[in-house]
Amino acid sequence: MSIPASTSATIGEIADWLGVPLDDVAPDEAATRITGAASLACATEAEVSYYDGDRRSATDAAATRAGLVITNAAGRERISGAAVCLLVDQPRLAFARVLERLYAGPAKSVGVHPSAVVDGTAEIDETARIEAQVTVGAGARIGAGAVIGVGSVIGPNVVIGEGTRLLARVTVLDDSLIGARCVIQPGVVIGSDGFGLAQDNGAWRRVPQVGRVVIGNDVDIGANTTIDRGALDDTVIADGVKLDNLIQVAHNVRIGEHSAVAGCAGLAGSSEVGRHCTLGGGVGLAGHLTLTDHVHVTGMSMVTRSIHRPGVYSAGTPLDTNERWHRNAARFKQLDRLARRLKQLEKRFGGTPGPEEDS
Repeated sequence: MSIPASTSATIGEIADWLGVPLDDVAPDEAATRITGAASLACATEAEVSYYDGDRRSATDAAATRAGLVITNAAGRERISGAAVCLLVDQPRLAFARVLERLYAGPAKSVGVHPSAVVDGTAEIDETARIEAQVTVGAGARIGAGAVIGVGSVIGPNVVIGEGTRLLARVTVLDDSLIGARCVIQPGVVIGSDGFGLAQDNGAWRRVPQVGRVVIGNDVDIGANTTIDRGALDDTVIADGVKLDNLIQVAHNVRIGEHSAVAGCAGLAGSSEVGRHCTLGGGVGLAGHLTLTDHVHVTGMSMVTRSIHRPGVYSAGTPLDTNERWHRNAARFKQLDRLARRLKQLEKRFGGTPGPEEDS
């Protein structure tokens, strides 16, 4: 069951939002009021859903009770005849635009909550909203329309851009810069010290971290993700980057424009991710390596060397029965010996080894 929408709209109004003509929709159908959104399987006559033609959802599409389905020409043929369909090129994207309007929520008051503690040198735009129990440090600047959620901490000299929203309990430490229209989920920590250590006669000595975190515009950061400040230079998250929950971004990491990282990934210090890259859940990046633009690493892969060519990369062994896994693990230990024997045979019989792939 989805949460109720904060507003409702007729099918005709939704078509106007999307710029879709209603040539084949009867006036009474266009006047049908949509009050929420749900999946194809669960939607009711007053709810909107979407279908992109995926065969895995074909059964749900054929039986859906949704009052409105946003789909494409190919998907229309599978939709239940009872549903009104709006045809678009990118159903999921159009559906997202509709959700933004239906679930926008009522306008909230602006200003500083009485329980917030704001340093006298901080600059807060008159259209910003500072919620309960927030702390804002000296020299901080909060931009127009920004929202700082309950219990958040804004350190000295932090800059929060226009329209950026911090939900509850977000911590942004000293000198961090966050751009416009970002959304930062509860529990995120930005600007904590990186894991910088030096050996001192057998003991570890902490190395002060004196760089910043610089985050661009339109960045989303999931719950309980941490982004460390740079050791000397800045940690940089570029425009349009999307980070899932529970991600560790270490000091001096740089993530290029419009890249996306799924949950539980870990990016070690000074690693660089190019533009339009994706890292699946649980991916690990070793430190001081570079991924070029348009690299896609599948889930649970460990990246230990730089990747210089765009493409899809995977590592690790797929799940198997315990018996077979143990048998194959034992064989892995023999690979080096087998490779040497193969090389000797190639020399003996005149074979030519195939070229090694270089990423």
